[in-house]
Amino acid sequence: MRVLVTGAAGFIGADVAHRLLDRGDQVVGLDNLNSYYDVALKEARLARLRARAGFSFQRLDLADRDGMAALFAEAGFERVVHLGAQAGVGYSVTHPHAYVESNLVGFMNVLDGCQRAGVEHLVFASSSSVYGGNRRLPFSEHHAVDHPLSMYAATKKANELMAHTYAHLHGLPVTGLRFFTVYGPWGRPDMALFKFVDRILHDQPIPVHNQGQHQRDFTYIDDITEGVVRSLDRVAAADPDWRAEAPDPASSNVPYRIYNIGNSRPVNLLHYIEVIEDCLGRKADKQMLPPQPGDVQDTAADTTDLSRDVGYRPDTPIEVGVQRFVEWYREYYGA
Repeated sequence: MRVLVTGAAGFIGADVAHRLLDRGDQVVGLDNLNSYYDVALKEARLARLRARAGFSFQRLDLADRDGMAALFAEAGFERVVHLGAQAGVGYSVTHPHAYVESNLVGFMNVLDGCQRAGVEHLVFASSSSVYGGNRRLPFSEHHAVDHPLSMYAATKKANELMAHTYAHLHGLPVTGLRFFTVYGPWGRPDMALFKFVDRILHDQPIPVHNQGQHQRDFTYIDDITEGVVRSLDRVAAADPDWRAEAPDPASSNVPYRIYNIGNSRPVNLLHYIEVIEDCLGRKADKQMLPPQPGDVQDTAADTTDLSRDVGYRPDTPIEVGVQRFVEWYREYYGA
């Protein structure tokens, strides 16, 4: 297939692009290479993709309406994996307008491009952050998600609503994937694992929010990518059991689906740090801090629907995933 992958210089986007290329798809990667974090890392991910047959790259901002329209009109994409977005919960507290431009305006341009070009299936990234103030664990796609705690979460919830609208009005098949704390080699420097490893190796204290008293459903990158590709191959369809009298948020009477992708084994942050210390052979200097504004207290994914529909359930233990990240970090940075 000919597939557009937005956010192709990003952590998940680059890995998904590699997986699609591995099986023989043609991949057009799109990214604006913004400076939210180290652009050199994005360029390095992109360089590995550029070296592969079947890959081409477009440097373009999602919010560029004319540029996005021209790309969709000319490229002939069969399917689209939309992973490009302004990421980060904390950053959204101080820079909310960046999330409107990228996550709302940009997603509008993706939806419109897919509809006009007759794309067969759009898979897009949502987030476990949409569960917000919900404290009922594990999080299920069948739960209501009406109480976001950050602008980032609000834009991801809005993406799900926008996608459903296009499925209803235009019959565009759409699948939204709620990612749960993704980590692994080539990961983002603003995420906990990268930040902790970097600071421990440089003898700097690590920031531990909420005194470390919260849990995260850490999900290894290979598991996320497998779920994305399998979901892409399973074109969303109307749910024959959906009823307007008791509407299920996870599906619809139009081609729309929402899935969690998480490891389903939530880990206490302090234990996560212990695993990092074991992999590094060094102890961390912990700087205990209050909760970070916008953060969800705990996350845990119910992946029953994903397992049933695509035949896959993430299962990489953190001990394995963290060790692989540490090995990559040492090699990449010579640390």
